[in-house]
Amino acid sequence: MLNMGRDYTLHGTWLGIWLTEEKIRNILTDEKLAAIKAVLEKDHAIDCIFLLKLEKGRWKNAKAFMRDLGLTLSDGTFRSRMMEMEHLGLAESVPIDPLKKYYVITELGEKIAGLLLGFFGELE
Repeated sequence: MLNMGRDYTLHGTWLGIWLTEEKIRNILTDEKLAAIKAVLEKDHAIDCIFLLKLEKGRWKNAKAFMRDLGLTLSDGTFRSRMMEMEHLGLAESVPIDPLKKYYVITELGEKIAGLLLGFFGELE
């Protein structure tokens, strides 16, 4: 007699691996998801998402916050990450004057920040 539970488990395992592989293939090949992944791989990208979440999208505020934590973040890196995040729809720039602007988090940025907080929370 066939053990239905065991066969289902084997089938379920295979199905789970196949679904996981399909998700990974999609992340690696979907233009928008691959672009978000590429940004998150860069230096200080996650720091900058968290800065946006904390409403510290202005360089002066971001620098002070990072300094208080004993961390460094260069002006150039901050601006580069923010421009990349704006391009992907994770942040929006708001002009302060003709030469300066600050960044605010978008709905998509909020979603990613929340997922990252959840991810790191699971590791604690």
